[in-house]
Formats: sequence, structure tokens, C-alpha cells
Amino acid sequence: MPESRPWNLHAMKALLRKILSPHHIFTIKSYILSLKLLIYRFFGSQRWLSRLYYGLFSSEFGRECQSVLQGKIRYHESHRSYDMGNSALLRRNVHRLEKGLIMQPRKPSFAANYIEETVRAYEGMCSSSEFCGEERSWAHDVLNAYFNVVKDTPPIKRARETFQRIESLELKAYIPYSHSDKTKTDISTEQLHNLFLQRRSTRWFKPDNVEQEKVDKAIELASLAPSACNRQPFSFYVAQDQKDAVEIAKMAGGTGGFAENIPVLIAVVGDLSAYPFERDRHLIYIDGSLAAMQLMLAFETLGLSTCPINWPDVEVREKQIINKLKLQCDQRVIMLIAVGYGDGDGMIPFSSKKTVSSLKVDV
Repeated sequence: MPESRPWNLHAMKALLRKILSPHHIFTIKSYILSLKLLIYRFFGSQRWLSRLYYGLFSSEFGRECQSVLQGKIRYHESHRSYDMGNSALLRRNVHRLEKGLIMQPRKPSFAANYIEETVRAYEGMCSSSEFCGEERSWAHDVLNAYFNVVKDTPPIKRARETFQRIESLELKAYIPYSHSDKTKTDISTEQLHNLFLQRRSTRWFKPDNVEQEKVDKAIELASLAPSACNRQPFSFYVAQDQKDAVEIAKMAGGTGGFAENIPVLIAVVGDLSAYPFERDRHLIYIDGSLAAMQLMLAFETLGLSTCPINWPDVEVREKQIINKLKLQCDQRVIMLIAVGYGDGDGMIPFSSKKTVSSLKVDV
């Protein structure tokens, strides 16, 4: 029954537009807006009243609340045994060790409150088929570097003994390095500026197929984007069949008129099971957006054009895409990205940008 409510509402609005004059419709909308403002001002005046409003009168954040709780459940369940592939806990803690290693001055003993947990997570991950060689080497090398410099306390000593019993791969060192040793590039500011100008939101594509290897390369480059504690709480769901790409694009809304010509569509999906605390619920959107921008720039260098598509938090559309992509409750769609070879005759909006003076705020 609830599924039919939006359609009944649309039918009622359509009927009122036929019966009432534009003047009467405008007057009614004005009264409704005035009433809404009174309600919003009252419930927005105090935090507890705001919670009451969204608890009693609006379900807009209901899915987000459930997703956050389901993410907490999956996080704690998966890390009780430390055997979850691509463990967010291990990635976060190893990154914390990296930050401890680069501190100036470095403390003689640090990470005592989480080092045993980290080594147990590493031990559990070593038995996982999803623990890839590079990630395993990174975790091993950082732990090894840590134990080479840290002064023992009882928990550090216990963790050291456990680590020494774990078999690990002997590959290149994946440990913190000096700023002077980082990868150098000869890309100038002007070249970077031109790349940014070249990447425009493209809505008209050629019917040409997009090569799988180019998609994989772009995702590889996107994985280099910064991420809070290196958790990388996102995945790229790729629809390379045009029929699926068009179907998913139409779910977003705002794609009318051009959805049918999208050859490939990527859904950037955040994973809330990477976090045990509500305070981190927005990180999937930050990290996912950083990776998405890098993904689009990577496609541009591969000769492909892109268009980011806003994903609205609308219950009916959420259900559609969850069913289509077979998502878990704690996975949230961040945005969609259309990908393809741009049609040379297709038009692109100019979209004037704000000036530095309007964006910059001195503090």
C-alpha cells in the first residue's frame, strides 16, 4: 500500500491543476510555504525539537539511520574474529602506525592501546584469500618498521612476540618515506589547468564500446585518492551493458533526454561497515567523492568523457537501485558517473564558475 502513495499524490496534484486557476494555485502554495516555515522555525529552534520532528513527522533520514546501525553491526561482527577480507580495522590501524612513525619527534613508545588488536587483525587477514600481496606487504612492512624502533611496554612486547610468529611476504618495503623521495612529475600548473578545463560534464556519447582495460585502469588510478585512515570505504559498480547503464541512469532523475545514449555507467557506493561510530557516517561521501573526481580525471586522460550524476535520497529510487545492484543495507549510493567516448557534435554547457574572491574567505 505505501508504494502507491506517491502516485496518488501525483494524481491529486494533476487534478487540482486542472480545476484551479494559476492564481489560486500560487495562493495555496504561498499559504503552505508560510505554514511550513512556522513549523520549521519551531522545531529547528532546539536540537531536541529537531530530533522530535524527524522522529514523528518525517522519515527522510530513516534509511540513513538504519544504514549507520547496520554498518556498526557488520563492523563489529566482522572484526570479532579479524578474518574479514580487506579489513577496514587493519587498514586504519596500520595507517595510524604510519602517522606515529613520521612524528617529529617520535615517541619512544606509542600505539600501545591498539597494537595487539592490529597484530591480531593482521594475523587473521593473512589467512584471507582477499588479502592481496601489496596490501599484505604494506601491513607487514609498517608493523616491522614499528617494532624496529618502538620501546617495549607489556602490550607492545606481547604484540611483538605474536608478530614474530606470523609468516609474511618479502617484497619491497611499504613503509613511510621522506617527502624528498616521493614520486616526481613534470606536469605544470598550466597543463593541470587545461586538464580541468578539458574535463567537462558530457551528456552526448558515441555508440562505441568502452574497453574494459580502460575502465580498470581508471579505477586503479582512482584508488590512489586520499582516504581517511586509508580505509577506502567505497566500491565502483560498473554497468558496461548499455541496457543496464540506461536503466540505472533513469533511476536518478534529472537524466531525461540523454540517459538512453549512455554506454557505461558507474555507481560509486559507500560502505558504512568500515566505521564503528556515528561520527564517521559522512566519510563515505567525502572519500567516495575524492575517488570519483580522480576517476573522472583518469578517464579524461584515457580519451573518455564523463558526467557525474547526482543521486537523490528518495526512498522509491533507493529501493530500485538496491535491488538492481544487490546492495546491503549499510551500503549507500554516493553518485553515478556516465562514461563514454564523447560525441564531437554534442553540446556542453558552459557552466561559469565562481571567482576566487567569491570562494576565498580569510580567517
